[in-house]
Amino acid sequence: MKEITRRQFIATATLATGFALAVQPVSAKVITTDSNGLVAGAVKIPVKDGEIPAYRAMPAKSGNFPIVLVIQEIFGVHEHIQDVCRRFAKLGYVAVAPELFVRQGDVLKLSSIEEIRPIVAKVPDAQVLSDLDATVNWAVKSAKGNRNKLGITGFCWGGRITWLYAAHNPQVKAGVAWYGRLVGDVTELTPKHPIDIASTLKVPVLGLYGGKDTGIPLDTVKQMRDRLKSGSSKSEIIVYPDAPHAFFADYRPSYREADAKQGWQRLQAWFKQHGL
Repeated sequence: MKEITRRQFIATATLATGFALAVQPVSAKVITTDSNGLVAGAVKIPVKDGEIPAYRAMPAKSGNFPIVLVIQEIFGVHEHIQDVCRRFAKLGYVAVAPELFVRQGDVLKLSSIEEIRPIVAKVPDAQVLSDLDATVNWAVKSAKGNRNKLGITGFCWGGRITWLYAAHNPQVKAGVAWYGRLVGDVTELTPKHPIDIASTLKVPVLGLYGGKDTGIPLDTVKQMRDRLKSGSSKSEIIVYPDAPHAFFADYRPSYREADAKQGWQRLQAWFKQHGL
């Protein structure tokens, strides 16, 4: 078989039309947001070495809309992440979810977490931050986005990235990180973690975490809070005492409806408070 170049690979990658294979069966509590009054669907984002696929949702009317970057879990930009974009679009935002693992592999077609983790582990933070910069530029030029009203939110893997991108791009007005890992090993691919940027962070980030999250110990949440207090970002962390990891993911058994709904309301209030 003829070897495919990186540029060709990125240009031909596509988004999922359903949910992540690795978390089947899908919960009966899935929230489905229609696209009435919206422009919604797959797009291509020009990046340094080609293109990456993304999902974009925005109001169909004309306007200069605030931008929200929606950062995926490790399962990719599947139907749940796309639905979150449509929820934002219904609120008047341009929401864009870029597929950030595409160079390393297509996680959307994998059926186990054991297959997905090695791919995600190869994704450099620098690549992700650069791709998100490119996504912002695309949103401004191609999707009626307002660069001066930029927000970000992410889930699990994307929650960690939310903290890091808020530190990377001072143009971000506000972020909301859902149960993103706060500490970790320092490597060439992951030179910093949220705990390392907390004291110098300038962008206000709201962290939403679960008290029963077995993957994110509460002592690390306390450490993050303490570091944030020494900085000037006025960031906050809220812990839902009985919530597990991924309590917002309505397509998974971890979903906790009351906490998820309250977190979504808090996200909206946080964005409004900070001019989004």
